[in-house]
Amino acid sequence: MLVVVFSMVASELSHVHTRPIDFVCDSEARRMMNKVKDLQVEMGVCSAVDALPSDIKLPCIRIHKATWERKSVHEKRAEILLSLGTLAQDVRSARTLSQPGCGLTLLERLEHSINNYLHVVRLLHIEGEQVGLQAELCLGQPSKDLGLVLKHFGLLLTGKLEWLIAEMAKGC
Repeated sequence: MLVVVFSMVASELSHVHTRPIDFVCDSEARRMMNKVKDLQVEMGVCSAVDALPSDIKLPCIRIHKATWERKSVHEKRAEILLSLGTLAQDVRSARTLSQPGCGLTLLERLEHSINNYLHVVRLLHIEGEQVGLQAELCLGQPSKDLGLVLKHFGLLLTGKLEWLIAEMAKGC
């Protein structure tokens, strides 16, 4: 048990504090920031997370290419921010209902990771910033399965977020 806790703490200490420009222009920085695989490995060691104490709404991860391409960069960013914000809120709720132990630690780390992405995506500078832009909220099914939550979070990062970054990286 101590080995699991120690490895969780050690991986957090090595966390990369990424600036928005690094996030857009440096795929290695984005790869280092993505902790989903680490959390999935640690989840395999922690039997306390078989079922979460409350539902978490899964972010929509499917992309209809033609619809996505018609959206402005502002709309894409707003959609991703809304998905991350909703996910962070639901993870926070599940965390507050969790018992102390490795499951709680995993939820804390997941929440921290989501909040890091929220922070960086909020700080991304987009020319002609549109204030108060409304995004369409697309939520998948609710789930108490942390493995499924991690999978959808990872797919949100490697799907919609990477597509947005690819569009923004043209200026690098």
